[in-house]
Amino acid sequence: MATLKEVAERAGVSQSTVSRLLNDPSFSIKEETRRRVLRVCEELGYRNVFRPAIAVLDAPPSGEELQDAYFAELRDILIECAKSMELDRLTFIHSIDELIERASEFDGFVSIGATVFPADSLRALHAALPHGVCIDTNPAPHLFDSVRPDLSQTMLDALDAMIAAGRRRIAFIGGVGSLMGLHDYPEDIREASFRQWAAHLGLDVDGLVYATGTFSVENGYRQAERLVADHRNANANTGANANAGGAMPDGLIVAADVLAVGVLQALNALHVRVPDELAVISVNNQSIARYTSPSLSSYAIDQHELARTALSTLIDGLKHERGVRRHVLLTTELAPRASFTPASR
Repeated sequence: MATLKEVAERAGVSQSTVSRLLNDPSFSIKEETRRRVLRVCEELGYRNVFRPAIAVLDAPPSGEELQDAYFAELRDILIECAKSMELDRLTFIHSIDELIERASEFDGFVSIGATVFPADSLRALHAALPHGVCIDTNPAPHLFDSVRPDLSQTMLDALDAMIAAGRRRIAFIGGVGSLMGLHDYPEDIREASFRQWAAHLGLDVDGLVYATGTFSVENGYRQAERLVADHRNANANTGANANAGGAMPDGLIVAADVLAVGVLQALNALHVRVPDELAVISVNNQSIARYTSPSLSSYAIDQHELARTALSTLIDGLKHERGVRRHVLLTTELAPRASFTPASR
């Protein structure tokens, strides 16, 4: 076990400072110094006393009720997980500039939301507060850790499930997002993965990918209208040839429940029978999925595991000062409902 002297030398303070900090609750010391000493105690195994000050960069895109509900639930789960891990109360900060300004108050941060930050801001944040974990997204993989659902695997799982159920003409509806990294690619990882896996599986999805606009109910409705307008008449002209170039798809994968709600509304209004004519699978498994018409089959993202893993990854990075970034992918699980019935195994 380390000695008091070793802790003091590593932390750059006197032995008396370490002793008073650990034994005198009334001892007054700069917060930054206090955290440094406690972190060194933890690193050297002197005492298990490190309780990091953690900020939450809480800057999701706003204005869409279902997206807001997803992030509201994630906030509550983060608070619950921090409490169960006996961490100090989380501080929620709503802009990257504010977090940079207040960086000295914290040991590290987790971020939630899909807001795209400028590369210069991300680099400035890393310079001020190098320990961070991004939840759901990976905007700067060389700067910060991340914990995300494995959406590429989810797209493959969804395609496999559709094929196993006898669906071969499979469409996709999504929105504009950003691929990971310090580059602004106007493509969401779900769309990119859908195209990639469809090609590997020998599926022709030419003309079957609709991925423009925001992640909103209204945009889901509009894109489903376009899909039906583009392909329903082609179905009538091709008769039994369901695989003709413009024929109506028999399967549809939607990037998120917020879009899928609008998709199902449009399909109902246009008298497209779900799932008989068109089976639908979505992603997120929000509570609304149980109450759509028909109820929505959706891949569940375990928010409790996202939050717990993010906090654990951050603490591990603070304790061990890793030289490499860690990116954790979590699997998703299909919650089957009326919009798609998977084949029996």
